[in-house]
Amino acid sequence: MKRVAVIYGGWSSEREVSLSSGQQMAEAARKSGYDVVEIDAGRNLAEQLTEAKPDAVLNGLHGPWGEDGCVQGVMEVLGLPYSHSGVLASALAMDKLKSKAVYQQAGIPVAQDKRVTREEATAAHPLAPPYVIKPVAEGSSFGVLIVREGANAPALELTSSNWRYGDNLMAEEFIPGRELTVAVLGDRALAVTEITTLRDYYDFDAKYAAGGSQHVIPAELPTDVTQAAMDYALRAHQALGCRGATRSDFRYDDKRDRLVILETNTQPGMTPTSLVPEQAAFVGMSFEELVAWMIEDASCQR
Repeated sequence: MKRVAVIYGGWSSEREVSLSSGQQMAEAARKSGYDVVEIDAGRNLAEQLTEAKPDAVLNGLHGPWGEDGCVQGVMEVLGLPYSHSGVLASALAMDKLKSKAVYQQAGIPVAQDKRVTREEATAAHPLAPPYVIKPVAEGSSFGVLIVREGANAPALELTSSNWRYGDNLMAEEFIPGRELTVAVLGDRALAVTEITTLRDYYDFDAKYAAGGSQHVIPAELPTDVTQAAMDYALRAHQALGCRGATRSDFRYDDKRDRLVILETNTQPGMTPTSLVPEQAAFVGMSFEELVAWMIEDASCQR
């Protein structure tokens, strides 16, 4: 029986999401017949994994450290096969500016952007409103601020002493319209989901709170837009060098027929409200089958 270590938790801002993802995956792996050991990842993760002696590691971590190539490097040093993307792809995808440079090289349309420091973003508008301020390397929409059209001043939240998302930011043109997402498993784009929410945008509560958003699958789109989104998601996955499961997010301005990619998630959520399990189910793959696929896909030097 294959022994699988499911790592989750950690100490990033996405800890609670990771706990839910990891526990869901651990339960599914047990149902699929694996010998599962659950690890709430600490800074002594190498020691935790060495004690567990797994045949493979199923990575359920989200956010900085768990999703940006760091923990992937730990697994490479230990010689443990692991799920999802490798060191370089994880690091590239986590950095929104670097990943957008890769998208552009691959011919995938992106929104206009500008790298800014927190000080610069509070001193003057970095772009003409409306625009979005995003931390360069955070997930789950943490630290995302929308500066509306007609705003007299930049985002005041950046001046707060409670700001905890660093000084390295990106200002990005706000794309009105519809929120779309596409999961990729290996070399296959699964489907296009449209996400609707009554909130200002698809923020943390919209993503994870019960009733925070509605998922329409398949998205009701022109055929060419559906095909373009699936093509771009697969091209993004390949251009970044990703492995295993990813999910790429898009905005579609239907008034201007403009589709742009926002980011690629190399550790997509596996919570009860998550999008990748929904898309897998849509194409006939149960949650247990999805988790087993990720375990069997695990390797080193990814």
